[in-house]
Amino acid sequence: MQEEQIREALNAHWRASAAGDANAEHDIYDDDSICDYPQSGERIFGRSNLQALRSHHPGKPSGFEVKRIVGKGDLWVTEYTIVYQGRAAYTVSIMEFRNGKVVHETQYFADPFEAPSWRSQWVQRMA
Repeated sequence: MQEEQIREALNAHWRASAAGDANAEHDIYDDDSICDYPQSGERIFGRSNLQALRSHHPGKPSGFEVKRIVGKGDLWVTEYTIVYQGRAAYTVSIMEFRNGKVVHETQYFADPFEAPSWRSQWVQRMA
């Protein structure tokens, strides 16, 4: 799959995710895809299980913003924020493609936190 086609597929995937369209959101995945959540030690086998898991999430997102998508060849990374119950989660999705479909995804989720004061002299606050 050409990189332009992968980028288009990713854009459609994230638009569907933001809109809550579970069917369109999961079109990007191979039937035998694997999705890993390393922070909780979970692995999801298969597109149908991934879609079922996400469809049963107790909260629906109230905000979704893609920050950037970078990639080359079959490996692509998306940074985005997703808001559940008024709380933003900073998220990184790493997707590996084969034959135009995601065969492996790893997702990391992080809550915002206060910056430690000791490093204030070297940093600038982001908006």
